[in-house]
Amino acid sequence: MVEKEQIVFLSNALEQSNLVRFDVKKLDTTVKNFLPGFQKGREAHSGFEVTKRDNGITYLFTFIGSSENYQLFIYSQNKKAMAELKKIELIEGIPHLIWKYSPAKRDGRNQERKDYFQENFGSAIRQIPIPPSSSEIEAFISALFEICQNRLEADSIGEEK
Repeated sequence: MVEKEQIVFLSNALEQSNLVRFDVKKLDTTVKNFLPGFQKGREAHSGFEVTKRDNGITYLFTFIGSSENYQLFIYSQNKKAMAELKKIELIEGIPHLIWKYSPAKRDGRNQERKDYFQENFGSAIRQIPIPPSSSEIEAFISALFEICQNRLEADSIGEEK
């Protein structure tokens, strides 16, 4: 479970970042701490529009939760859920967010997608270290973008080009 302190740290690091490869814009959460169009009924701590400068790809990072149960959701610009990171594991004393690729399309090809993901991107389980300082937030964002791009590629199996 992601703790509030970790969400506050990541949110502050994103908000105050001066990044080389990404533009970060804070989303408005002033309406009763909810992000318009996101996770209705769940309080948003903060949200950010993060754009990769070299290709213009944008994802929305939203820190959502209540009391001690916080999560990082990543959405595409059209608000399609890309990744949900809610589990933390200590690996060699360093907290890591855990994400698992698990396609849920209803076309009977999900095992093929999982196999493709593992063959092309390694394990279906990703462990992203929470940066120990705000100076390392760019590598954290890069890892999250990679997860989303890998997911999109694997999910596209069976779709017409």
